[in-house]
Amino acid sequence: MQLGDLFDDAPLDIVTASIEIDRVEIDSRLCGPGALFLAVPGSKADGARYVADAVARGAVAVMAGSPMDVGVPVVVVPPSQIRATVAHVSSAIVGHPDRQVELVGVTGTNGKTTVTTLVTQLAQQIGWNSGNIGTLTNQRTTPAPPELFRTIKGIVRDFDRSADRSIISLEVSSHALDQGRVDGVSFAVAGFTNLSHDHLDYHGTMEAYYRAKAQLFVPERTRRAVIWVDDPYGARLADEVTIATTRVSRDDVTSVTMSLIGSTFFWRGRLVRSPLVGDYNVDNAVMAMTLMSALGADDAAVVDALAGVRPIPGRFELVHGEDVVVVVDYAHTPAGLSHLLRDVRTLAPSSRIITVFGCGGDRDQEKRPAMGAAAADLSDIVIVTSDNPRSEPPDGIIDAIMTGVPTGTSVLREVDRRQAIALALGQAGSGDVVVVAGKGHETTQIIGDVVMEFDDRVVVRELMK
Repeated sequence: MQLGDLFDDAPLDIVTASIEIDRVEIDSRLCGPGALFLAVPGSKADGARYVADAVARGAVAVMAGSPMDVGVPVVVVPPSQIRATVAHVSSAIVGHPDRQVELVGVTGTNGKTTVTTLVTQLAQQIGWNSGNIGTLTNQRTTPAPPELFRTIKGIVRDFDRSADRSIISLEVSSHALDQGRVDGVSFAVAGFTNLSHDHLDYHGTMEAYYRAKAQLFVPERTRRAVIWVDDPYGARLADEVTIATTRVSRDDVTSVTMSLIGSTFFWRGRLVRSPLVGDYNVDNAVMAMTLMSALGADDAAVVDALAGVRPIPGRFELVHGEDVVVVVDYAHTPAGLSHLLRDVRTLAPSSRIITVFGCGGDRDQEKRPAMGAAAADLSDIVIVTSDNPRSEPPDGIIDAIMTGVPTGTSVLREVDRRQAIALALGQAGSGDVVVVAGKGHETTQIIGDVVMEFDDRVVVRELMK
Protein backbone atom coordinates (compact mmCIF):
# COMPACT_ATOMS: atom_id res chain seq x y z
CA MET A 1 0.00 0.00 0.00
CA GLN A 2 1.24 3.50 -0.78
CA LEU A 3 1.75 6.16 1.87
CA GLY A 4 -0.79 8.42 0.20
CA ASP A 5 -3.47 5.73 0.54
CA LEU A 6 -2.96 5.69 4.31
CA PHE A 7 -3.20 9.48 4.67
CA ASP A 8 -6.00 10.58 2.37
CA ASP A 9 -6.16 14.13 3.71
CA ALA A 10 -2.44 14.84 4.12
CA PRO A 11 -0.89 17.26 1.60
CA LEU A 12 1.80 14.89 0.29
CA ASP A 13 3.76 15.44 -2.92
CA ILE A 14 3.49 12.75 -5.57
CA VAL A 15 6.85 11.18 -4.77
CA THR A 16 6.16 10.96 -1.05
CA ALA A 17 2.61 9.73 -1.60
CA SER A 18 3.87 6.87 -3.78
CA ILE A 19 6.24 5.40 -1.15
CA GLU A 20 5.34 1.74 -0.64
CA ILE A 21 4.42 0.78 2.94
CA ASP A 22 4.10 -2.86 3.94
CA ARG A 23 3.65 -2.52 7.71
CA VAL A 24 3.16 0.06 10.46
CA GLU A 25 4.81 -0.05 13.88
CA ILE A 26 4.81 1.95 17.10
CA ASP A 27 7.86 0.07 18.43
CA SER A 28 11.03 1.15 16.62
CA ARG A 29 12.66 -2.20 17.34
CA LEU A 30 10.10 -3.92 15.10
CA CYS A 31 10.74 -1.64 12.12
CA GLY A 32 12.40 -2.90 8.97
CA PRO A 33 12.51 -2.01 5.27
CA GLY A 34 9.10 -0.81 4.12
CA ALA A 35 7.84 0.13 7.59
CA LEU A 36 5.98 3.28 8.58
CA PHE A 37 6.97 4.27 12.12
CA LEU A 38 4.22 5.86 14.20
CA ALA A 39 5.88 8.18 16.70
CA VAL A 40 3.15 8.08 19.32
CA PRO A 41 3.41 9.79 22.73
CA GLY A 42 3.23 7.09 25.42
CA SER A 43 2.63 7.01 29.16
CA LYS A 44 6.36 6.60 29.87
CA ALA A 45 8.14 7.81 26.73
CA ASP A 46 7.48 9.79 23.57
CA GLY A 47 7.83 7.80 20.36
CA ALA A 48 9.60 10.79 18.82
CA ARG A 49 12.69 9.77 20.82
CA TYR A 50 12.93 6.56 18.80
CA VAL A 51 12.51 7.92 15.28
CA ALA A 52 16.25 7.73 14.51
CA ASP A 53 16.32 4.10 15.62
CA ALA A 54 13.30 3.27 13.47
CA VAL A 55 14.89 4.89 10.42
CA ALA A 56 18.18 3.11 11.08
CA ARG A 57 16.30 -0.18 11.05
CA GLY A 58 14.73 0.57 7.69
CA ALA A 59 11.58 2.64 8.26
CA VAL A 60 10.82 4.50 5.02
CA ALA A 61 8.48 7.09 6.54
CA VAL A 62 7.39 8.48 9.90
CA MET A 63 4.15 9.82 11.32
CA ALA A 64 4.68 12.34 14.11
CA GLY A 65 3.00 15.21 15.89
CA SER A 66 5.54 17.79 14.69
CA PRO A 67 8.00 18.24 11.81
CA MET A 68 11.47 16.70 12.12
CA ASP A 69 14.48 16.19 9.90
CA VAL A 70 15.28 12.47 9.99
CA GLY A 71 16.20 11.59 6.41
CA VAL A 72 12.82 10.12 5.45
CA PRO A 73 9.44 11.79 4.84
CA VAL A 74 7.52 12.76 7.97
CA VAL A 75 3.72 12.98 7.90
CA VAL A 76 2.68 15.52 10.53
CA VAL A 77 -0.60 14.83 12.28
CA PRO A 78 -2.07 17.22 14.88
CA PRO A 79 -1.55 15.72 18.37
CA SER A 80 -5.30 15.68 18.97
CA GLN A 81 -5.74 13.36 15.97
CA ILE A 82 -2.80 11.00 16.52
CA ARG A 83 -4.73 8.24 18.32
CA ALA A 84 -7.46 8.09 15.71
CA THR A 85 -4.90 8.18 12.91
CA VAL A 86 -2.87 5.34 14.44
CA ALA A 87 -6.01 3.18 14.55
CA HIS A 88 -6.94 4.10 10.98
CA VAL A 89 -3.55 3.34 9.39
CA SER A 90 -3.10 0.18 11.49
CA SER A 91 -6.41 -1.14 10.21
CA ALA A 92 -5.97 0.10 6.64
CA ILE A 93 -2.56 -1.48 6.07
CA VAL A 94 -4.04 -4.94 6.69
CA GLY A 95 -7.28 -4.33 4.79
CA HIS A 96 -9.65 -3.25 7.59
CA PRO A 97 -10.27 -6.81 8.89
CA ASP A 98 -12.35 -5.43 11.78
CA ARG A 99 -15.07 -4.56 9.28
CA GLN A 100 -15.50 -8.24 8.41
CA VAL A 101 -16.50 -9.36 11.93
CA GLU A 102 -18.58 -8.36 14.92
CA LEU A 103 -16.39 -7.45 17.88
CA VAL A 104 -17.28 -8.26 21.48
CA GLY A 105 -15.35 -6.27 24.08
CA VAL A 106 -15.18 -7.27 27.75
CA THR A 107 -13.69 -5.12 30.49
CA GLY A 108 -13.48 -5.36 34.28
CA THR A 109 -10.93 -6.18 36.95
CA ASN A 110 -11.60 -9.91 37.15
CA GLY A 111 -13.20 -12.35 34.72
CA LYS A 112 -12.27 -10.82 31.36
CA THR A 113 -10.29 -13.81 30.16
CA THR A 114 -12.86 -16.37 31.22
CA VAL A 115 -15.81 -14.47 29.77
CA THR A 116 -14.16 -13.73 26.41
CA THR A 117 -12.92 -17.32 26.10
CA LEU A 118 -16.39 -18.65 26.92
CA VAL A 119 -18.00 -16.37 24.34
CA THR A 120 -15.52 -17.64 21.76
CA GLN A 121 -16.21 -21.28 22.61
CA LEU A 122 -19.98 -20.83 22.76
CA ALA A 123 -19.97 -19.21 19.33
CA GLN A 124 -17.92 -22.08 17.92
CA GLN A 125 -20.27 -24.63 19.48
CA ILE A 126 -23.31 -23.15 17.74
CA GLY A 127 -21.58 -22.93 14.37
CA TRP A 128 -20.35 -19.35 14.22
CA ASN A 129 -16.85 -18.29 13.29
CA SER A 130 -15.15 -16.96 16.40
CA GLY A 131 -11.78 -16.00 17.77
CA ASN A 132 -10.32 -14.55 20.94
CA ILE A 133 -7.76 -11.82 21.69
CA GLY A 134 -6.45 -11.24 25.19
CA THR A 135 -4.31 -12.54 28.02
CA LEU A 136 -4.15 -16.08 26.64
CA THR A 137 -3.27 -15.08 23.07
CA ASN A 138 -1.13 -11.93 23.13
CA GLN A 139 1.65 -10.45 25.22
CA ARG A 140 -0.55 -7.55 26.28
CA THR A 141 -4.11 -8.05 27.45
CA THR A 142 -5.16 -5.59 24.73
CA PRO A 143 -2.53 -5.22 22.01
CA ALA A 144 -1.51 -1.86 20.56
CA PRO A 145 -3.27 -1.05 17.24
CA PRO A 146 -0.67 -2.43 14.79
CA GLU A 147 -0.60 -5.80 16.58
CA LEU A 148 -4.33 -5.73 17.29
CA PHE A 149 -5.37 -5.37 13.66
CA ARG A 150 -2.76 -7.87 12.47
CA THR A 151 -4.15 -10.34 15.00
CA ILE A 152 -7.71 -9.71 13.81
CA LYS A 153 -6.59 -10.26 10.22
CA GLY A 154 -4.93 -13.55 11.14
CA ILE A 155 -8.09 -14.78 12.85
CA VAL A 156 -10.41 -13.67 10.04
CA ARG A 157 -8.16 -15.29 7.42
CA ASP A 158 -8.90 -18.73 8.88
CA PHE A 159 -12.67 -18.27 9.13
CA ASP A 160 -15.11 -20.48 7.24
CA ARG A 161 -16.73 -18.20 4.66
CA SER A 162 -19.93 -20.27 4.73
CA ALA A 163 -20.63 -19.63 8.45
CA ASP A 164 -23.64 -17.49 9.34
CA ARG A 165 -21.84 -15.19 11.78
CA SER A 166 -18.27 -14.17 12.57
CA ILE A 167 -17.26 -12.68 15.92
CA ILE A 168 -14.05 -11.93 17.81
CA SER A 169 -14.01 -11.53 21.58
CA LEU A 170 -11.53 -8.97 22.86
CA GLU A 171 -10.35 -8.32 26.40
CA VAL A 172 -10.29 -4.53 26.84
CA SER A 173 -8.05 -3.35 29.66
CA SER A 174 -8.24 0.00 31.42
CA HIS A 175 -4.72 0.78 30.19
CA ALA A 176 -5.85 0.14 26.61
CA LEU A 177 -8.81 2.48 26.99
CA ASP A 178 -6.72 5.19 28.63
CA GLN A 179 -3.95 4.91 26.03
CA GLY A 180 -6.27 4.81 23.03
CA ARG A 181 -5.41 1.27 21.89
CA VAL A 182 -9.03 0.62 20.86
CA ASP A 183 -9.73 4.07 19.45
CA GLY A 184 -11.44 3.65 16.11
CA VAL A 185 -12.64 0.14 16.99
CA SER A 186 -16.40 -0.44 16.84
CA PHE A 187 -17.92 -3.08 19.15
CA ALA A 188 -21.22 -4.82 18.52
CA VAL A 189 -21.58 -5.43 22.25
CA ALA A 190 -19.42 -4.77 25.31
CA GLY A 191 -19.52 -6.42 28.72
CA PHE A 192 -18.54 -5.16 32.18
CA THR A 193 -17.73 -7.78 34.83
CA ASN A 194 -16.69 -5.94 38.01
CA LEU A 195 -14.26 -3.41 39.43
CA SER A 196 -12.00 -3.81 42.45
CA HIS A 197 -8.57 -2.75 43.68
CA ASP A 198 -5.96 -3.10 40.92
CA HIS A 199 -3.73 -0.92 38.74
CA LEU A 200 -3.87 2.05 41.11
CA ASP A 201 -0.16 2.53 40.47
CA TYR A 202 -1.29 3.65 37.01
CA HIS A 203 -4.72 5.21 37.57
CA GLY A 204 -4.12 6.70 41.02
CA THR A 205 -7.67 6.37 42.33
CA MET A 206 -10.59 3.98 41.98
CA GLU A 207 -12.60 6.81 40.42
CA ALA A 208 -10.02 7.30 37.67
CA TYR A 209 -9.89 3.52 37.19
CA TYR A 210 -13.67 3.42 36.83
CA ARG A 211 -13.74 6.35 34.42
CA ALA A 212 -11.17 4.57 32.22
CA LYS A 213 -13.36 1.46 32.07
CA ALA A 214 -16.48 3.50 31.40
CA GLN A 215 -14.94 4.86 28.19
CA LEU A 216 -15.85 1.60 26.47
CA PHE A 217 -19.58 2.15 26.96
CA VAL A 218 -20.18 5.19 24.77
CA PRO A 219 -22.10 5.30 21.47
CA GLU A 220 -18.92 6.06 19.51
CA ARG A 221 -17.45 2.71 20.55
CA THR A 222 -20.23 0.27 21.39
CA ARG A 223 -23.78 -0.40 20.19
CA ARG A 224 -24.97 -2.42 23.19
CA ALA A 225 -23.83 -3.08 26.77
CA VAL A 226 -24.11 -6.12 29.05
CA ILE A 227 -23.32 -5.10 32.63
CA TRP A 228 -23.00 -7.11 35.84
CA VAL A 229 -24.99 -4.97 38.26
CA ASP A 230 -24.30 -6.90 41.48
CA ASP A 231 -21.01 -5.01 41.47
CA PRO A 232 -21.53 -1.45 42.79
CA TYR A 233 -19.50 0.05 39.95
CA GLY A 234 -21.48 -2.02 37.48
CA ALA A 235 -24.76 -0.74 38.94
CA ARG A 236 -23.46 2.81 38.63
CA LEU A 237 -22.32 2.23 35.05
CA ALA A 238 -25.69 0.78 34.05
CA ASP A 239 -27.36 3.93 35.36
CA GLU A 240 -24.93 6.25 33.54
CA VAL A 241 -24.67 4.74 30.05
CA THR A 242 -26.84 5.98 27.19
CA ILE A 243 -26.55 2.91 24.95
CA ALA A 244 -28.97 -0.03 25.05
CA THR A 245 -28.10 -2.09 28.13
CA THR A 246 -28.83 -5.56 29.47
CA ARG A 247 -28.39 -5.78 33.24
CA VAL A 248 -27.00 -9.07 34.52
CA SER A 249 -27.24 -10.32 38.11
CA ARG A 250 -26.86 -13.47 40.14
CA ASP A 251 -30.62 -13.20 40.54
CA ASP A 252 -30.81 -14.32 36.90
CA VAL A 253 -30.00 -17.87 38.01
CA THR A 254 -31.57 -20.27 40.50
CA SER A 255 -30.90 -23.67 42.06
CA VAL A 256 -27.11 -23.47 41.82
CA THR A 257 -25.32 -26.72 42.63
CA MET A 258 -21.52 -26.86 42.60
CA SER A 259 -18.87 -29.56 42.79
CA LEU A 260 -15.26 -30.14 41.82
CA ILE A 261 -16.42 -31.27 38.37
CA GLY A 262 -18.59 -28.25 37.53
CA SER A 263 -21.95 -26.74 38.34
CA THR A 264 -25.62 -26.80 37.38
CA PHE A 265 -28.19 -24.03 37.61
CA PHE A 266 -31.30 -22.67 35.91
CA TRP A 267 -31.03 -19.63 33.62
CA ARG A 268 -34.02 -18.19 31.80
CA GLY A 269 -36.01 -21.30 32.67
CA ARG A 270 -33.43 -23.73 31.26
CA LEU A 271 -31.19 -26.19 33.09
CA VAL A 272 -27.54 -25.27 32.52
CA ARG A 273 -24.70 -27.75 32.95
CA SER A 274 -21.32 -26.08 33.19
CA PRO A 275 -17.96 -27.89 33.37
CA LEU A 276 -16.38 -24.84 35.01
CA VAL A 277 -15.55 -25.14 38.71
CA GLY A 278 -16.24 -22.41 41.25
CA ASP A 279 -19.00 -20.04 42.22
CA TYR A 280 -17.41 -17.10 40.43
CA ASN A 281 -17.46 -19.17 37.24
CA VAL A 282 -21.24 -19.34 37.50
CA ASP A 283 -21.18 -15.53 37.25
CA ASN A 284 -18.74 -15.70 34.34
CA ALA A 285 -20.88 -18.26 32.52
CA VAL A 286 -24.00 -16.11 32.94
CA MET A 287 -22.14 -13.08 31.58
CA ALA A 288 -20.92 -15.05 28.56
CA MET A 289 -24.35 -16.50 27.81
CA THR A 290 -25.98 -13.07 28.12
CA LEU A 291 -23.41 -11.58 25.75
CA MET A 292 -24.25 -14.30 23.24
CA SER A 293 -27.94 -13.57 23.68
CA ALA A 294 -27.27 -9.87 23.09
CA LEU A 295 -25.61 -10.85 19.82
CA GLY A 296 -28.78 -12.64 18.79
CA ALA A 297 -27.91 -16.25 19.58
CA ASP A 298 -30.74 -18.61 20.54
CA ASP A 299 -30.83 -19.09 24.33
CA ALA A 300 -31.51 -22.82 24.11
CA ALA A 301 -28.57 -23.31 21.75
CA VAL A 302 -26.30 -21.33 24.07
CA VAL A 303 -27.33 -23.40 27.08
CA ASP A 304 -26.63 -26.63 25.21
CA ALA A 305 -23.29 -25.25 24.03
CA LEU A 306 -22.08 -24.40 27.54
CA ALA A 307 -22.01 -28.07 28.48
CA GLY A 308 -19.34 -28.61 25.84
CA VAL A 309 -16.92 -25.80 26.64
CA ARG A 310 -13.38 -26.57 27.76
CA PRO A 311 -11.99 -25.31 31.09
CA ILE A 312 -10.05 -22.05 30.86
CA PRO A 313 -6.28 -22.53 31.25
CA GLY A 314 -5.07 -21.40 34.65
CA ARG A 315 -8.54 -20.58 35.97
CA PHE A 316 -9.46 -22.93 38.83
CA GLU A 317 -7.37 -25.53 37.03
CA LEU A 318 -7.19 -28.71 39.08
CA VAL A 319 -4.12 -30.93 39.42
CA HIS A 320 -4.93 -34.15 41.28
CA GLY A 321 -2.42 -36.02 43.39
CA GLU A 322 -2.90 -39.29 45.24
CA ASP A 323 -4.46 -37.64 48.28
CA VAL A 324 -4.08 -33.89 47.66
CA VAL A 325 -5.82 -31.59 45.18
CA VAL A 326 -4.00 -28.52 43.86
CA VAL A 327 -5.88 -25.54 42.43
CA VAL A 328 -3.87 -23.31 40.07
CA ASP A 329 -5.51 -19.97 39.43
CA TYR A 330 -4.65 -16.56 37.98
CA ALA A 331 -6.21 -14.67 40.93
CA HIS A 332 -3.90 -11.70 41.44
CA THR A 333 -6.14 -9.09 43.08
CA PRO A 334 -7.52 -9.00 46.64
CA ALA A 335 -11.07 -9.55 45.39
CA GLY A 336 -10.02 -12.29 42.98
CA LEU A 337 -8.08 -14.16 45.67
CA SER A 338 -10.98 -13.85 48.12
CA HIS A 339 -13.48 -15.22 45.58
CA LEU A 340 -11.16 -18.10 44.76
CA LEU A 341 -10.54 -19.12 48.36
CA ARG A 342 -14.22 -18.83 49.29
CA ASP A 343 -15.06 -21.18 46.44
CA VAL A 344 -12.42 -23.66 47.59
CA ARG A 345 -13.82 -23.49 51.13
CA THR A 346 -17.35 -24.08 49.83
CA LEU A 347 -16.35 -27.01 47.65
CA ALA A 348 -14.08 -28.63 50.25
CA PRO A 349 -15.51 -27.53 53.61
CA SER A 350 -13.67 -30.13 55.70
CA SER A 351 -10.28 -29.65 54.04
CA ARG A 352 -7.39 -27.52 55.14
CA ILE A 353 -6.46 -24.84 52.60
CA ILE A 354 -2.78 -24.11 52.03
CA THR A 355 -2.29 -21.03 49.86
CA VAL A 356 0.84 -20.11 47.92
CA PHE A 357 0.93 -16.67 46.33
CA GLY A 358 2.96 -13.51 45.76
CA CYS A 359 2.55 -10.12 44.11
CA GLY A 360 4.11 -8.77 40.93
CA GLY A 361 6.94 -6.29 41.07
CA ASP A 362 6.76 -2.85 39.41
CA ARG A 363 2.99 -2.97 39.77
CA ASP A 364 0.32 -1.67 42.18
CA GLN A 365 2.02 -1.71 45.60
CA GLU A 366 -1.07 -0.68 47.55
CA LYS A 367 -2.82 -4.00 46.97
CA ARG A 368 -0.03 -6.10 48.53
CA PRO A 369 -1.17 -5.86 52.18
CA ALA A 370 -4.77 -6.49 51.05
CA MET A 371 -3.64 -9.65 49.26
CA GLY A 372 -1.96 -10.81 52.45
CA ALA A 373 -5.10 -10.12 54.45
CA ALA A 374 -7.31 -11.99 51.96
CA ALA A 375 -5.05 -15.05 52.00
CA ALA A 376 -4.79 -15.08 55.79
CA ASP A 377 -8.53 -14.71 56.29
CA LEU A 378 -9.48 -17.70 54.17
CA SER A 379 -6.50 -20.10 54.43
CA ASP A 380 -5.30 -22.45 57.14
CA ILE A 381 -1.67 -22.01 56.09
CA VAL A 382 -0.25 -19.20 53.94
CA ILE A 383 3.07 -19.38 52.11
CA VAL A 384 4.12 -16.03 50.68
CA THR A 385 6.53 -16.22 47.77
CA SER A 386 7.56 -14.49 44.54
CA ASP A 387 5.26 -13.86 41.60
CA ASN A 388 7.04 -11.88 38.87
CA PRO A 389 9.27 -9.62 40.98
CA ARG A 390 10.72 -7.91 37.89
CA SER A 391 13.10 -5.15 38.99
CA GLU A 392 12.04 -5.13 42.67
CA PRO A 393 13.79 -7.11 45.42
CA PRO A 394 11.53 -10.13 46.07
CA ASP A 395 11.98 -9.89 49.84
CA GLY A 396 10.73 -6.31 49.79
CA ILE A 397 7.54 -7.36 48.01
CA ILE A 398 7.01 -10.14 50.54
CA ASP A 399 7.59 -7.68 53.40
CA ALA A 400 4.80 -5.47 52.02
CA ILE A 401 2.43 -8.44 51.74
CA MET A 402 3.23 -9.49 55.30
CA THR A 403 2.07 -6.14 56.69
CA GLY A 404 -1.49 -7.21 55.86
CA VAL A 405 -1.22 -10.62 57.55
CA PRO A 406 -2.69 -10.52 61.08
CA THR A 407 -0.63 -11.68 64.03
CA GLY A 408 -1.26 -15.30 64.86
CA THR A 409 -1.75 -16.40 61.27
CA SER A 410 0.06 -19.56 60.24
CA VAL A 411 2.27 -17.98 57.60
CA LEU A 412 5.59 -18.96 56.03
CA ARG A 413 7.77 -17.12 53.56
CA GLU A 414 9.87 -18.66 50.79
CA VAL A 415 11.26 -16.42 48.06
CA ASP A 416 11.83 -19.23 45.58
CA ARG A 417 8.42 -20.05 44.04
CA ARG A 418 9.28 -23.65 43.22
CA GLN A 419 10.47 -24.25 46.77
CA ALA A 420 7.33 -22.54 48.10
CA ILE A 421 5.12 -24.93 46.13
CA ALA A 422 7.22 -27.86 47.36
CA LEU A 423 6.82 -26.58 50.92
CA ALA A 424 3.04 -26.40 50.49
CA LEU A 425 2.86 -29.94 49.15
CA GLY A 426 5.05 -31.09 52.03
CA GLN A 427 2.70 -29.43 54.53
CA ALA A 428 -0.39 -30.96 52.92
CA GLY A 429 -2.02 -34.03 54.37
CA SER A 430 -4.63 -36.36 52.97
CA GLY A 431 -7.70 -34.42 51.84
CA ASP A 432 -6.03 -31.00 51.97
CA VAL A 433 -6.28 -28.50 49.12
CA VAL A 434 -3.24 -26.51 47.97
CA VAL A 435 -4.02 -23.28 46.15
CA VAL A 436 -1.29 -21.79 43.95
CA ALA A 437 -2.46 -18.33 42.95
CA GLY A 438 -1.31 -15.39 40.89
CA LYS A 439 0.19 -16.75 37.67
CA GLY A 440 -2.35 -19.26 36.37
CA HIS A 441 -1.68 -19.92 32.69
CA GLU A 442 1.65 -18.07 32.60
CA THR A 443 4.62 -20.11 31.45
CA THR A 444 7.43 -17.77 32.49
CA GLN A 445 8.66 -15.92 35.57
CA ILE A 446 10.38 -12.53 35.35
CA ILE A 447 13.16 -11.96 37.89
CA GLY A 448 15.18 -8.82 37.21
CA ASP A 449 15.93 -8.80 33.49
CA VAL A 450 15.72 -12.58 33.22
CA VAL A 451 12.65 -14.31 31.79
CA MET A 452 12.79 -17.96 32.83
CA GLU A 453 10.48 -20.86 32.08
CA PHE A 454 8.06 -21.39 34.94
CA ASP A 455 4.57 -22.86 34.80
CA ASP A 456 2.83 -23.47 38.14
CA ARG A 457 0.95 -26.44 36.68
CA VAL A 458 4.10 -28.10 35.33
CA VAL A 459 5.97 -27.47 38.58
CA VAL A 460 3.14 -28.96 40.65
CA ARG A 461 3.06 -32.10 38.52
CA GLU A 462 6.84 -32.46 38.69
CA LEU A 463 6.88 -32.09 42.46
CA MET A 464 3.98 -34.50 42.89
CA LYS A 465 6.03 -37.23 41.22
